[in-house]
Amino acid sequence: MANVLDLRRRIRSVKNTRQITKAMKMVSAAKLRRAQERALAARPFAQMLTNVLQSLVSRTELVDPETGMPLHPLLRETRPEKTVLIIIVTGDRGLAGAFNTNVLKAPLRFVEYLKDKNIDVVAIGRKGRDFLRRRFPVTDPESPARAGRVQIVGEYVNILGKIEFDAVEEVAHKIIKRYCNEEIDGVYLIFNEFKSVISQRVIVQRILPVQDIGRRVVTQAEDFSAEARERMGEAARTAGVSLRAPETTEMDREAVKFATAPVDYIYEQPPEELLTDLLPRYVTVQIYQSLLESVAAENAARMTAMDSATNNANDVIDSLTLTLNRVRQAAITKEIIEIVSGAAAL
Repeated sequence: MANVLDLRRRIRSVKNTRQITKAMKMVSAAKLRRAQERALAARPFAQMLTNVLQSLVSRTELVDPETGMPLHPLLRETRPEKTVLIIIVTGDRGLAGAFNTNVLKAPLRFVEYLKDKNIDVVAIGRKGRDFLRRRFPVTDPESPARAGRVQIVGEYVNILGKIEFDAVEEVAHKIIKRYCNEEIDGVYLIFNEFKSVISQRVIVQRILPVQDIGRRVVTQAEDFSAEARERMGEAARTAGVSLRAPETTEMDREAVKFATAPVDYIYEQPPEELLTDLLPRYVTVQIYQSLLESVAAENAARMTAMDSATNNANDVIDSLTLTLNRVRQAAITKEIIEIVSGAAAL
């Protein structure tokens, strides 16, 4: 059994760890609030862009009457999927519980689901990049041959700390260019969908070709367990984070009404030019929103993990303190017995 000095040293060490995990929990809670605010601030623009596209689609012919082909290649749905691209969004840092593990389970299942197709992978986030590199080869840009049925064609790290729309637009344009050149036949986005702390799920969303504008085309989804949602809810309550999804603001309500009036608009530009400008931006906004939601989900997961670590540290401190008291009491009892035995011997 450890002596009193060792137990006190261990208790002091666990208390220092508890102080760190408690501080990290509060930092994650503050980052979570900011991430929610950023996601909420991006909603009106995304809603207006969606409404403009829906209005355009409902008032124009999307198919060329001479060729019978869609006016824009992003709208083609009849092309068979031989090569697909998967965008996987994870975090750059750890200490977030099972957040990265849950996200990375989805592409492995999806790869098995698409076992008869070639798969290109774009990894966003350091954790996903490192995980995928250990399992799949990285393509050589100078070689025309594939590195394997599943290959990594793009890596982006350190862009989640401060998400810039221009950086996301650059990524989206590279993917759109490959799709328009028929190098890939479909694009799927795997990320952690975030609505509130207790309303999350890992989804596989199809973003190309553009099918149902304004609605997420979810191919696969995995909800969190009731136990995980309960832990997240408890961590949010102790950190002062709201459990409800952000309420709809007046700006959001106005964005929903935009371009939905039952009137016939006269467009100055031809439909081909409008679609060429709006559809790539629509795809970019989808990727941008997924990154914002993923960052919010990562901070929520880290807040929950640090809350669990703090609670575990409290349990360890209580257990060590009880052991310390027992050891100290045993030492005191032993000394009293020695004193009484010595006095009786005299």
